[in-house]
Amino acid sequence: MRETEQKTAEILKKIRTLEIKTRGLVETAFAGDYHSVFKGRGMNFEDVREYQPGDEIRAIDWNVTARLGTAFVKQFTEERELTVMLIVDVSASGNFGSTTQSKRELAAEVACLLAFSAIRNNDKVGLLLFSDRVELFIPPKKGRSHTLRLIREILFFQPGGRGTAPALALDYLNKIVTRRAVVFFISDFQAPDFSHALAVSGRRHDFIAIHIQDERERVLPGIGIITLEDAESGEQIEVNTMDRGTRQRFTDFADEHEAELSRTLRRNNIDAIALRTGEDYLPALRSFFKQRERCVAVR
Repeated sequence: MRETEQKTAEILKKIRTLEIKTRGLVETAFAGDYHSVFKGRGMNFEDVREYQPGDEIRAIDWNVTARLGTAFVKQFTEERELTVMLIVDVSASGNFGSTTQSKRELAAEVACLLAFSAIRNNDKVGLLLFSDRVELFIPPKKGRSHTLRLIREILFFQPGGRGTAPALALDYLNKIVTRRAVVFFISDFQAPDFSHALAVSGRRHDFIAIHIQDERERVLPGIGIITLEDAESGEQIEVNTMDRGTRQRFTDFADEHEAELSRTLRRNNIDAIALRTGEDYLPALRSFFKQRERCVAVR
């Protein structure tokens, strides 16, 4: 009983620590950025007022004008409420981390930051966890307690699968979220081709891919003969890391995978953010928000 209570206390402490850190970042780093980047679904009618020189003729409310005998125009306000979906990869490869932080822990922190940004702007947030299956779906809602539940699941959910099947997650998203949403897809993208499902999701939603990486998955240190294990399949292979050619082939393979992913995302007009474990993710996120804001201003 004491062990269970201790474990619960540790979980609550970790969630609270993450909440304090990310809420602070939302207030200082993302204030205003989120609102200006992600637009609402449309315009809501608010009221009418008397016509003034320069007003659009198309905005005249002819029914009110005829009734009152003078010209009135309709006023609209932006419909701000958005639906934000966090789709997070919880496959076994996310447990890897060559620093003090695993890929899954980085994914959780970034998801937490995005969730609190959404809640601060009165938007709804939902969660979809996936591995080689859809592990968990939590419908979009508002509120701090709801957000804390999402963070708890991202941090501590125990998946049934070990592999990665993004296409299944995207197919599920496309079926269950019928209205346009802002989708943050957080994964290391160590997966088979999923370009068809991505193309469909990219057309239906405002889709942003967040690529979680670890430096040791791209660069091998020269430390002798080591055994590498695929976290998802369990397959093992011995590698002599002192061999320069082996290290180069390892890096070339990782670079080609990353290049192919970039081509797939560009082909489908998907924005992407690349983050690494053990590094400050804030500059990359802020750069993305600022770039998005400039694009919105141009449009």
